[in-house]
Amino acid sequence: MSEVVQNKVEEYGKVTFADEVVAIIAGLAATEVKGVAAMSGSMAGGIAEKLGRKSLTKGVKVEVGEKEAAIDLYVIVDYGVRIPEVAWNIQENVKKAVETMTGLSVVEVNVHVQGVSFDREIKDEEGDKKQ
Repeated sequence: MSEVVQNKVEEYGKVTFADEVVAIIAGLAATEVKGVAAMSGSMAGGIAEKLGRKSLTKGVKVEVGEKEAAIDLYVIVDYGVRIPEVAWNIQENVKKAVETMTGLSVVEVNVHVQGVSFDREIKDEEGDKKQ
């Protein structure tokens, strides 16, 4: 946030963000990255999805302070991608999205790769058989 905007906010009062708001922004920004197959959530999250309630914070853990945020993301990547490159792109996209939308300083974005999805490889093989 620029110095002028920050002073104006303090003059009128304080703006705070619920952890869930930051988690939703981070989760959506992570899933936009090419090579991310899905976010990895808990068993309870999986049950909620089966019941028709998709969690936008699945696979995201955040710690939000007054001016800073730390984010942990648990992801499943597509088979065949360069995982370090995908992780870097996730970190960049999430940091940019959260800082732009909230004005918070993102001090860390930790990416935890929980699995590899083979769905795309299977679809490609089925497509080759049909041709």
